[in-house]
Amino acid sequence: MEYIHAFWVGGLICAVGQILIDKTKLTPARILVTFVCVGVLLTLIGVYEPLVKFAGAGATVPITGFGYSLCNGVIKAIGERGVQGILTGGLTAVAGGISAAVLFAFLAAVIFKPKMK
Repeated sequence: MEYIHAFWVGGLICAVGQILIDKTKLTPARILVTFVCVGVLLTLIGVYEPLVKFAGAGATVPITGFGYSLCNGVIKAIGERGVQGILTGGLTAVAGGISAAVLFAFLAAVIFKPKMK
């Protein structure tokens, strides 16, 4: 049942993004930034944590989950380091994911040859 919940919650988040791309004049970059901010805001008001417990990867893998991770990192770092945690907590929390993205992008660039138009 976990997989079904993850599938429909993640699919719903992605469907909202696709609808915004198709029906509005917002650029994909603005939609991504909006989704990250929505993830942060929903975490702050306490709505996103129950969604993560319910849907697991269906809520943490989409870009709103990045906002959730940033916000949780900042909250944790503020508790440990005070005001300094505002600047360091978010990046510390998502450093592994960012590092993996950079590494895999580099490997893809090395392995595959780009095709010129």
